[in-house]
Amino acid sequence: MPFARIDPMKILIAEDDAVSQLMLKAMVAKAGYEPVVTSDGLGAYEIFLKPDAPKLAILDWMMPGMDGVEVCRKIRELKYDEPPYLILLTSRDNKQDVIHGLKSGANDYVVKPYDVEELQVRIGVGRKVVELQALLAGRIVELQSALAQIKTLRGLLPICMYCKKIRDDKQYWQQIESFISNHSEAMFSHSICPDCYKKYAQSELDKIKKA
Repeated sequence: MPFARIDPMKILIAEDDAVSQLMLKAMVAKAGYEPVVTSDGLGAYEIFLKPDAPKLAILDWMMPGMDGVEVCRKIRELKYDEPPYLILLTSRDNKQDVIHGLKSGANDYVVKPYDVEELQVRIGVGRKVVELQALLAGRIVELQSALAQIKTLRGLLPICMYCKKIRDDKQYWQQIESFISNHSEAMFSHSICPDCYKKYAQSELDKIKKA
């Protein structure tokens, strides 16, 4: 049986400078990712509105129309089960700019001129975050599905004080294990408690030994 094909992760590159755009595209492709390229902030935002939008993006701060900070802010206003990981790329390196960029919704902040190896490592961190988010989202879906299937026992249950049968909504009496099995996901495996063992099983064994 052939292995399933795994498509490379998409990375959005939003950069208006043609040379920087080519360099980022080449670096992303060489690292095994699929680059999705745009030259302005509005184009980046529109890409994120699509159902198959990349889960990770490198956004230049200074872009025509809508800058990277505004893109981050608008993306964080969107409702995602798995929010994208945003790396803001800029020549601004003072503390207030870093704080402003991160407060806008960026996950990471890389200053130009950037070190290629450092940026690759930061992209790798972003990928791990994206993968963990996807795993968590999958677990949440599984949990919601499981909770939807669980039938709960609620209210007052009429139970016979002698035989311990339970009366259901249709006024039929059922063995307690049958009733619980029909109204929950519980499964039974019959055993015998120490008291019943002494009362029933032990007496029968004693009779066999004496015979």
